[in-house]
Amino acid sequence: MATSIFKKIGDDGEEMTFVDHLEALRWHIVRSLLAVIFLAIFIFIKMDWVFERVIAGPLQNDFISYRLLCQFSHYIRLGDALCMPAINIKLQAIEFSSQFMSSITIAFVGGFIAAFPYIFLELWRFIQPALKPSELKSTRGSIFYVSFFFFMGASFGYFLLAPFTFNFLSNYSLGTTHLLETKPTLNDYLDNLVNIILGCGIAFELPVLAYVLTKIGLITPEFLAASRKYAIVVILVIAAVITPSPDWSSQMLVFVPLFLLYQLSIVVSKRAYKEMIKKDNEEWS
Repeated sequence: MATSIFKKIGDDGEEMTFVDHLEALRWHIVRSLLAVIFLAIFIFIKMDWVFERVIAGPLQNDFISYRLLCQFSHYIRLGDALCMPAINIKLQAIEFSSQFMSSITIAFVGGFIAAFPYIFLELWRFIQPALKPSELKSTRGSIFYVSFFFFMGASFGYFLLAPFTFNFLSNYSLGTTHLLETKPTLNDYLDNLVNIILGCGIAFELPVLAYVLTKIGLITPEFLAASRKYAIVVILVIAAVITPSPDWSSQMLVFVPLFLLYQLSIVVSKRAYKEMIKKDNEEWS
């Protein structure tokens, strides 16, 4: 990026000072926060429906992921191999403020997820004036791709990883005497669900990150290909962090798509690298 972000040109045609940049950044942040707050208020108004239909979805025995996996298992003639056992637990609120504070958390996290494209748009508007026309051309569609991969990751975490994780943990028992009973708290459940959804959403941005790093010259497709064996170790660690479940099948459920995304990142990096080489040849000719 030839032009520094701190050398943007203002609307009056003059170069912006550091204080001007801070002022512009402040308004981008304010607009992003207003979008999150507006959506959070809407979610809070519909909190009962959101909690019962969305938040508590992976704990319901008729959750869409359980039904589709079981139907798929029967379709490919595996019987009940992919049918998960019922989850028979009730969440606890052990503090007076637990349910109210959890409602606030649900509202703001939901508002952030719903407003993610707009938040990135505000970030893009702050960075955009510092880019050259040729650089703007290469970043066309960035808002769509960043949002697409984020929502794809969040959906993966909610519809696949969360059901596998909570089903495994709720049905896991220590010993055979039934002295222990799983009684998770509402805060514990929300922490795990938010970590899974946001963790997967961020992790799925890997191809976008590879494209950006290739464009600014920090990595090459050859480097990514040569680092594949190290990437496998890193992805395994990320999978272990994202999944609160120690079950290897849940971790493999995260590892496989992340590894495929790494392979996609190599393809994306090759395309970005070819564009850079072509551009350099045109400038020298």
